[in-house]
Amino acid sequence: MPFINAKVNVKVGEEKEENIKSALGQAIRCIRGKSEAWLMVNIEDEQRLYFRGDKNTPNAFIEVKIYGSAGRDEYDALTAEITKIISSQLSIAPDRIYVKYEEVENWGYNGRNF
Repeated sequence: MPFINAKVNVKVGEEKEENIKSALGQAIRCIRGKSEAWLMVNIEDEQRLYFRGDKNTPNAFIEVKIYGSAGRDEYDALTAEITKIISSQLSIAPDRIYVKYEEVENWGYNGRNF
């Protein structure tokens, strides 16, 4: 039950959005037991993101929520993959990308909770 929410301050065209979604679907495998089959992705482009007091340089804030927990090595691997994807697809420098993780104990789906 992973959810990845990407907020960026650049325009994301339909083709790049599809590329990012597909690449994140592969990257989520860095977390044991997670796959694209359960992944939900949201991409919010042209956001007003200020980083280091500047909103004109491309920035990204990526939130990853997972049901359960993962190890530090899994998070490190996923951060590397997410950074590579966002940097290559949207020309955002790696040092202007934040990735936040949240482990969720209760997750509802299909009218019930896991």
